[in-house]
Amino acid sequence: MKVIRQIGSLAFVIGLFVCIFAGVPWHVVVADDPVVPWWLRITIFCLLGGFLVVLVTLALEQLKIKPSVEVPPAAETDRSVLLLNSDTVPGRETREILGLVQGHTVFAIWLGKDLSAIVRLILGGELTEYTEMMGRARTVATNRMMAQAAQMGADAIINARYMTTSVVGSAAELLVYGTAVKLGG
Repeated sequence: MKVIRQIGSLAFVIGLFVCIFAGVPWHVVVADDPVVPWWLRITIFCLLGGFLVVLVTLALEQLKIKPSVEVPPAAETDRSVLLLNSDTVPGRETREILGLVQGHTVFAIWLGKDLSAIVRLILGGELTEYTEMMGRARTVATNRMMAQAAQMGADAIINARYMTTSVVGSAAELLVYGTAVKLGG
């Protein structure tokens, strides 16, 4: 179903761009001749058909919703740096504070997935396109912060905090920061 929705999204995006960047200029140039050329008819059908395919696939997914338990993918980082959101490591003493470490990224989804999310707003349900995007952004930002801490020789990052900001359209900025420390016995 997801592949069919992606094909519909792609048809919509292609139809939209051809209509805007070729159809509108064609109409301006030959506004006296009302006959619509075959290529413009096809792109209009792609535009409307793609939207319809996305709408139908999302509606079908909504009908067979079942609660899913998803296991988040394991972060691909050096796990020798401990990551905590508390100000101390239980049972360990902070020997040295190395300083602030941070990871930062800006993610966006392409127009086709944005269209799927807009349709899902109408039908209701989780906006999985944005959930997946933010999950990937968190992983990237966290990996960057942990790599910075590892370069500093840190044993742990304490007081880890996440912040998100909407940048433009469907793009979101994600910042993670914390304090890199060396631990004692």
